[in-house]
Amino acid sequence: HLRRAIEFNELDLHYQPQVNLKTGEIDSFEALLRWNNRKFGFVSPAQFIPMAEESGLIHSIGDWVLEVVCLQLKEWQDKQFRQVRIAVNISPKQFQTGAFAENARNIIEKHGIHPSSFEVEITESALMNMKDTLSTLQKLKAIGVTISVDDFGTGYSSLSYLKQYPIDIIKIDRSFIKDIEVDEKNEAIAKTIINLAHNLGMQVIAEGVEKDLQAKILKEANCHKAQGFLFSKAVPASEIVEKYFA
Repeated sequence: HLRRAIEFNELDLHYQPQVNLKTGEIDSFEALLRWNNRKFGFVSPAQFIPMAEESGLIHSIGDWVLEVVCLQLKEWQDKQFRQVRIAVNISPKQFQTGAFAENARNIIEKHGIHPSSFEVEITESALMNMKDTLSTLQKLKAIGVTISVDDFGTGYSSLSYLKQYPIDIIKIDRSFIKDIEVDEKNEAIAKTIINLAHNLGMQVIAEGVEKDLQAKILKEANCHKAQGFLFSKAVPASEIVEKYFA
């Protein structure tokens, strides 16, 4: 069923807003993949993404996602909406082919979008393979693409990669945001990551923010942006237009 998901038009992208904690403005979103199968109904990404990676389907699905995001950015650009950025999660498997940066460049150029409005979001595990990853990230930076590290603090990577890789944004994993208002250790870890990002000249985004108090703590700690159910779940592009561009 997953093999034919693109053919049967079963895949869709929803977009989760990332809120500037100081101003309340929204100029960036994370694209999240959804699969509504004619037999099984909605299938969780936690189920189908590992399956796609294992089977190698992640490459064709990943290419589809890049194409759709660039088409979406192009549509908003053509309508002269204010410029926004969309983050796309990239699987370590996509990175391993070596052709990812070239592929991204071709799609960005084909649609004529601002490269900085396209964000590549990688996990810490993608950073483990130093040689190949560094080369790919340098090519992406040369194009002008924004680069973020997802789930920061949950992987096994050394902090030294923050110095070596051209990273723009660190995303604090939701596991550190959960109970931040009552768990002193989580609060200490989140604040340390925020300070680290500031000192390295990077932006920082907190994921999984669900309570006002969590947002207040993060704002006071000078966290740039946050995303989570407190602000909005991931919604279809049509809702994004209604809410944020109308």
